Amino acid sequence: QVQLVESGGGLVQAGGSLRLSCAASGRTRRTYAMGWFRQAPGKEREFVAGISWSGGTTDYADSVKGRFTISRDNNKNTSYLQMNSLKPEDTAVYFCAARAIGNVATYSAAYSYWGQGTQVTVSS
Repeated sequence: QVQLVESGGGLVQAGGSLRLSCAASGRTRRTYAMGWFRQAPGKEREFVAGISWSGGTTDYADSVKGRFTISRDNNKNTSYLQMNSLKPEDTAVYFCAARAIGNVATYSAAYSYWGQGTQVTVSS
């Protein structure tokens, strides 16, 4: 089992930045790919970014390419989502996820472990 805890959410003005963190604990010695998803009110959960176990492969939703950067520090069992040039449409609850396979996946069913989510609100 892997437990995930997100942090770093908050309220920011449009054009601002936030960095989300996802701390993993438990069976972290396995090679887990990590992902970030988000869910806005009344909408389905959507893929935001993913990173392979090694960090050598990343993938992004088209809506965040060039603005968001995913990274990880395996020594700290932590992944990060740096969000720049934030827009009001980025407002959502952001979830961290892990899958016990090392390669990136862009669909939520591929991930077995989820954090509780952290709210990101971007004001216009």
